[in-house]
Amino acid sequence: MNNYELMVIFTPVLSEEEFKAAQKKYAAMVSDAGGTTVHSNPWGLKSLAYPVQKKTTGIYWVYQFTAPSEFNEKFKIALLRDEQVMRHMITKLDKNAVEYNVNKRNGVFNKQVKAEV
Repeated sequence: MNNYELMVIFTPVLSEEEFKAAQKKYAAMVSDAGGTTVHSNPWGLKSLAYPVQKKTTGIYWVYQFTAPSEFNEKFKIALLRDEQVMRHMITKLDKNAVEYNVNKRNGVFNKQVKAEV
């Protein structure tokens, strides 16, 4: 099992229910392949740096998961076929990135900054 991080930009015309349904669909794909969800972080509607498909905003979602390496190709194909997805990026995380993400979620860095001040 490898650790991965997925960042998806969904089209901004999605309703809240459609956005949550899309998140559940991709999380279910990971669990069906034998993977596990580590963390899900919906960022919401954000401005894009440049227009994508003639849209200037998108709904961001960052999803961390573990899955077998052969699952990635099927996952990429599903993301490319989905018309709701404007852009996506899957990144394999090494042990340092996993540790950093855990510390960031637990607020370890915020406590260190406050202690130094």
